[in-house]
Amino acid sequence: MNSNDYYKANKNIWNERVEEHVNSDFYDNQSFLKGRNSLNSIELDILGSVKNKRILHLQCHFGQDSLSLARMGADVTGVDISDQAISKAKELNDALNLNAEFVCCNVLDIDKHVKGKFDLIFASYGTIGWLETLDPYFQNVAHFLKRGGQYLIVDFHPTFWIFNEDFSKVAYSYFNEKVIIDEMEGSYASENANPKMKEYGWNHPFDEIFKAVHQAGLTLNDFKEYDFSPYDLFSDSTKTEKGFQIKGLEGKIPLVYSILITKG
Repeated sequence: MNSNDYYKANKNIWNERVEEHVNSDFYDNQSFLKGRNSLNSIELDILGSVKNKRILHLQCHFGQDSLSLARMGADVTGVDISDQAISKAKELNDALNLNAEFVCCNVLDIDKHVKGKFDLIFASYGTIGWLETLDPYFQNVAHFLKRGGQYLIVDFHPTFWIFNEDFSKVAYSYFNEKVIIDEMEGSYASENANPKMKEYGWNHPFDEIFKAVHQAGLTLNDFKEYDFSPYDLFSDSTKTEKGFQIKGLEGKIPLVYSILITKG
């Protein structure tokens, strides 16, 4: 299989997941429609005010975070590979009477589908791990950012991805040595989200990320690691004031990171 085959297979999986995700307790769409902000404190603290900013939200799924940013006063364009997710995002946008735009495409091909420059490009939780290579990704980030604009990613730490599903052992390499193939039923949000299907991902260590950032001519402003997750994704977890940790590994490994980048 080549990259296009991997992305096509992953698109099919995400299309299968959309309806179950929209109706899941994990996404709690009913409270979202009533006004809940779907963004977490990690990204909100870094973002600050987004009023009147033009934001490009990459890999937006069915749009809750994009629409949360729109509710905060931003002019938002959300992008996702799943046409079913984009269709649902448009429905939610209309239901909430917001003016966010949504585009279906692979983020590596975004230059063929999106026009203009942005004050901020945003990506969060389960994003670049679906991409085989990061150089064209950050080249696109550089292309779409205004001079002085920023890119923020908040995502699960590469260490998070080395464990097996129940976090009982190290099952995968920290380094991006080859495609990681998983065959699973359900998803993090719903056990009924899809039939047994293969999904394809890649772990990106920080040296790979930072080299791609540098090659794109972007400047690293801030990098943080967090020993908790805002989401309970573990088979055996500890809930703290900060968030969720893996039982037995509390405070011992990073689970989430944030990177803030500027275009000079």
